[in-house]
Amino acid sequence: MQDDADAVAAPPEHSRGLPRIADIARLSGVSTATVDRVLNHRPGVRPATVQRVMKAAAELDYIPESDLGAALGPKPVRLAFLLPDGTNRYLTRLGQLIRQSEAALAPLGIRAQVEFIKSFNPDLLARSLLQHWRKVDGVAFMALEHPAVREAVNELAARNVPTVTLISDVQNCRRAAYVGLDNRAAGRTAGYLFARFLGGRAGKVAMIAGSLSYRAHEDRELGFLNVLKEMAPAIEVVGLREAHDDEAKSYRQTRTLLSHHPDLAGIYTIGGGAEGVARALKEARREREVVFIGHGFTPETRSLLIDGTMEAVITQDPRSALMSCAAVFANLRAGREAMHGVEPPRIEVIFRENLPPAAPP
Repeated sequence: MQDDADAVAAPPEHSRGLPRIADIARLSGVSTATVDRVLNHRPGVRPATVQRVMKAAAELDYIPESDLGAALGPKPVRLAFLLPDGTNRYLTRLGQLIRQSEAALAPLGIRAQVEFIKSFNPDLLARSLLQHWRKVDGVAFMALEHPAVREAVNELAARNVPTVTLISDVQNCRRAAYVGLDNRAAGRTAGYLFARFLGGRAGKVAMIAGSLSYRAHEDRELGFLNVLKEMAPAIEVVGLREAHDDEAKSYRQTRTLLSHHPDLAGIYTIGGGAEGVARALKEARREREVVFIGHGFTPETRSLLIDGTMEAVITQDPRSALMSCAAVFANLRAGREAMHGVEPPRIEVIFRENLPPAAPP
């Protein structure tokens, strides 16, 4: 690595005039090659040497003081977002927002990257977490409830790499914060909507989850069942099926449900895969009969609300979730409490009659 060892003998004197790279090298005690690396932002120079060179350049009026401040200011916090791979359109949209977030996160001194990893595999998630500890200053991820994931979080904390759980939490570990909905309340909201749409009459309702390895999905299920027991005991829940947020699996599960329960009155998708459910309902010409409520507002679920296939979508704003994560890491860097000034996300319920304006393409 280039540093003080590059110092060279004082260059020949020159007449008065604009400062040269040789002047900066002499004042900072390094070689002209090192100065060139620093001024052109090339790697291979120690931070202390960079500071010396930049201070010398500012002292000689080679660069303005504003450039010096920017160069010597704190480096951006490098964040990695780990999201499940697959056909979940809400998570795909969140990933796109992260990739496009440079301008929005710059004022917070944060630079973010996103990586999609195979869903529902706790060992792979744990390995991915540990692989990032040398590369980034923090990790935000959608957690699976599993001992391997908890151990990875604890190991990162021991190495001073904070983690924030996003959308789905994991308990009993040293994660810094959770950014996501109260999923028990979200499930209760879904149960309340079914009780109102079905008018308290008897009927069968099925649930399709991504995976109960996600605490978020487990909490939604519990909230859903509890409120139906309280408000609409005549509604029969005919079981819970896992589709791993996959459209094709959701389609097949829905076809099976409709075959086994011709009198099915409702379907609640706890995770993703709404498009697969909708396709099965439309093929069976049951989209006007079966009450269909799900999670994650996307252009696709927007279309399903408009054509009447879905009654409601329960969601949280992905842009708000991204900025809340960024605020948490900014707080941690500043030595504040993780959730200082960060508002918990609100549960939004979107119907055809209250659709927000469509996002630009």
